[in-house]
Amino acid sequence: MSNPVKTVTLAITGASGAAYGLRLLECLLQSQVRVYLLVSPPAQVVMATELGLTVPSRPTEMATFFQARYACQPEQLQVFGKDQWMSPVASGSNAADAMVVCPCSTGTLSAIANGASDNLIERAADVTLKERRQLILVVRETPLSAIHLENMLKLARIGVTIMPASPGFYHNPAQVEDLVDFMTARILDHLHLPQQLVRRWGEGERHD
Repeated sequence: MSNPVKTVTLAITGASGAAYGLRLLECLLQSQVRVYLLVSPPAQVVMATELGLTVPSRPTEMATFFQARYACQPEQLQVFGKDQWMSPVASGSNAADAMVVCPCSTGTLSAIANGASDNLIERAADVTLKERRQLILVVRETPLSAIHLENMLKLARIGVTIMPASPGFYHNPAQVEDLVDFMTARILDHLHLPQQLVRRWGEGERHD
């Protein structure tokens, strides 16, 4: 198994499924991973709509908000705005070990697939690709058009992990949080980080 990541860039975009991104943020911080957090303005709207969560817009205030929410140290979580081009994620000289876009809108998917760098999320992904670091896209859309599929195939061919927000049911979920945990667990697995959110296939089963 590869060495666990020490720093993760987590981008939360405006696709439905904000709960996935926030649960992942919580678990990363619990694992003592340093997180560079990027939240798009549409993602803030989705958080308010889906979760009733009002998140401050200013990066410093957003950092304070999430540091308090998840009881982490200030140095463990840094938040950067979409135009903060002097942030670490904007340069390959200070690239994180991995980047996860969760959830990833199809607009962000398209921008990454075509090398756009019009905001910090897109630039961070571009840096991750050029530095050959791990990039995971948790795409949340249905149905998928041929354009969406072509963009995903294009990225998959260069090593990007395309992980649609498509939770399994073999762990017998009883509530929405169980489905969120399933996806979060899969992401943590791919980051080589420990997780006890969901039992693995075959665990706890008899094999007589």
